[in-house]
Amino acid sequence: MRDGYYTDAYFNHARETLLADARRPRVVMQVFQRKEAVLGGMDEAIAILKLCAHDWEELTVHALYDGDRLEPWETALTIEGDYTLFAHLETVYLGVLSRRTLISTNVTRVLEAANGKPIIFMAARHDHHRIQTGDGWAAYVAGATIGATIGVTSDAQASWWGGRGVGTVPHALIAAYGGNTVLAATKFAEWAPPELNVVVLVDFDNDSVRTSLDVARALGDRLWGVRLDTAGQLVDRSLWGELGDFDPRGVNQRLVWKVREGLDSSGFERVRIVASGGFNAERIHAFEELGVPVDSYGIGSSLIRGDNDFTGDIVLTDGLGSAKVGRRYRPNPRLELVA
Repeated sequence: MRDGYYTDAYFNHARETLLADARRPRVVMQVFQRKEAVLGGMDEAIAILKLCAHDWEELTVHALYDGDRLEPWETALTIEGDYTLFAHLETVYLGVLSRRTLISTNVTRVLEAANGKPIIFMAARHDHHRIQTGDGWAAYVAGATIGATIGVTSDAQASWWGGRGVGTVPHALIAAYGGNTVLAATKFAEWAPPELNVVVLVDFDNDSVRTSLDVARALGDRLWGVRLDTAGQLVDRSLWGELGDFDPRGVNQRLVWKVREGLDSSGFERVRIVASGGFNAERIHAFEELGVPVDSYGIGSSLIRGDNDFTGDIVLTDGLGSAKVGRRYRPNPRLELVA
């Protein structure tokens, strides 16, 4: 990274041009984005500067904190010093801030929509494995900032705070037991350590009410919850006699109520319901507005979709304004000096 391997070539070329000309301008680099957002990746960006600038001690850096709310165009970071010391890092710190802020913002919106209910960050399977650690940390920071519980599904995602991945009895295990959800759940519960919450997917046979009850009877107190994950192209068997006045596909409000009522009427009031499959902030908000009895939400690809680009501009050079047309120096009193 210090050698510019991850850097857009034009930044490396710019640095080499300045060095060849023996020019070392003292600049102020100003970094911002254009949305209402929740900042992520700042600790990572600062670590990149500290470890990979050619002389960190010669730079003066001011920054906001991970978890801070950002306004459009608000300055989130300034770097002051000899430009040749950090020109080769612009691609990297902008990319880190863009990616992690996207995750932090998306997760915050989902947590706020869920009204304090825990969510499971299930995005690992939808992107490259090498981004799991930082994405998991960005999700964790979002939860910690607003005081909400968030779980992640891989140990890599939880590694930066010393946590562990969480999960449910997956479809693959059920298939490995010949499609027998009860058998798979029973074997899983026999294996699972006592501190592990046993949550079972109940949509394998597209009969979520019946499967939930079968699993609850088989596992008893060992069952923490059931997870509804009906595909968006299917109508659960329990709804076949109720078609006509609602969209019956996937995990819908009526299906959740049917499962809740079935569990409660059979004495399984303590069994929780986890809902997953195509959820985002808007859909969760709709469920919560109507009081749908979901205890936790599992959210996947919607948490890593979208964009939240950061931009860096040199706005002062050797003490004089040097921003391009349309940009200007924007001091931000919220910034704090980075030691």
